[in-house]
Amino acid sequence: MAKPTDPDPRATLRGGLPDRYLTPDDIAEIFEVPVETVYQWRKKRTGPPGFRIGKYVRYDPADVRAYVTDRKRADQAAA
Repeated sequence: MAKPTDPDPRATLRGGLPDRYLTPDDIAEIFEVPVETVYQWRKKRTGPPGFRIGKYVRYDPADVRAYVTDRKRADQAAA
């Protein structure tokens, strides 16, 4: 989880693209879900697209933003 001195990833994502790739913990904090849910999304290919750097999973902030935009559109179309 984020340290007290770390900026809130949600605020960073809203304010502009962060200058780093996001971790599964960041994604869990942004969407306020358990980190296990983030890994299930990846396994089922239902959440934001991630990629591996060695044994670590990372998320491009631009891909996360595009995922949120797509989800909003899908939700509005279903309403």
